[in-house]
Amino acid sequence: MKRTRDQVKAKLLADAEVLIDEMLDWNERTPAPTLTQIEEVVLSLRKRLGERVAEAMVESQEATQPALQVVCPTCGREMKRKGKKRTGVESRVGLVEVEREYFYCDHCKKGLFPPGPATETDGETLE
Repeated sequence: MKRTRDQVKAKLLADAEVLIDEMLDWNERTPAPTLTQIEEVVLSLRKRLGERVAEAMVESQEATQPALQVVCPTCGREMKRKGKKRTGVESRVGLVEVEREYFYCDHCKKGLFPPGPATETDGETLE
């Protein structure tokens, strides 16, 4: 079932609050930080927040919901459901972790996270 707007918003606000608290804690522990130190912490937190926002958006899409039946793109045979697994995809905003149903083809010995190819980079398809 697709998450509601309010559910996604609540998760994002909770994630942002944790990161803001980390920044404030660092500020309290660091007397007279330099601009470079502040920039490093802010850039790190910005990257982590971007990753969390991307994860929430990916997970909220209908395409990430469980498929009823998956056919192997190589041989056309039905693939076996192997349960939910987490996979990481390196995106332009950083590592995006998503949990999706994982399927395996006994014939081709290949696995798949539907809906299939999510992105391409340098000719290599990431799933």
